[in-house]
Amino acid sequence: MAIGTKELAPTELDTFENERLVEELKKAKEELFNLRFQSATGQLESHGRIRAVKRDISRIYTVIRERELGIRATPAPVEVAAKPEKKTRSRKADAAEAPAEAEAPAAVSTEETK
Repeated sequence: MAIGTKELAPTELDTFENERLVEELKKAKEELFNLRFQSATGQLESHGRIRAVKRDISRIYTVIRERELGIRATPAPVEVAAKPEKKTRSRKADAAEAPAEAEAPAAVSTEETK
């Protein structure tokens, strides 16, 4: 991508969920409004920025529409995994206890047998 923001590359837009895409669209539209206002008042320094923001907006609209049509897959929600517990035992101790636990019969309660 030659022109546009590096933050909104098409490959990165694929990883965004729909809610985040809508948020990015609102931000881009607000930025475009501000840039047009600056241009009208003669305060705009970078005219190329307007073009880049317009392209970002159209890129976001394209991703949203492709997801509606089923052309582009919606990313699965990412679940935050809990940190694994640290093991303080050695592997030899775990291996020695594993067969002993397997041999022990399970306790059956009187309610389960009824």
